[in-house]
Amino acid sequence: MKKVIITVVGKDTVGIIAKTSNYLAKANINILDISQTVVQDYFNMMMIVDGSKCKKTFEKVGAELAKLGMNMGLKIRCQKSEIFEKMHRI
Repeated sequence: MKKVIITVVGKDTVGIIAKTSNYLAKANINILDISQTVVQDYFNMMMIVDGSKCKKTFEKVGAELAKLGMNMGLKIRCQKSEIFEKMHRI
């Protein structure tokens, strides 16, 4: 697992960035770039991360982040950067 795009969307609450970043740090996933905004109480964040040192599979990380998001009332999705780039090149 190399570069991965992570998106987080949902109602804004305290600790979204902290909890997401904490999970990534524990999984040895480095945040390369991050952008977040809040519009009328709705939170939207996109992260580009490097998972090359992570021991977990892409599928495992995606499932764990989805569960973390569900526990916070958010939608967290992971996409491999290659797929993301090809989807947006067409």
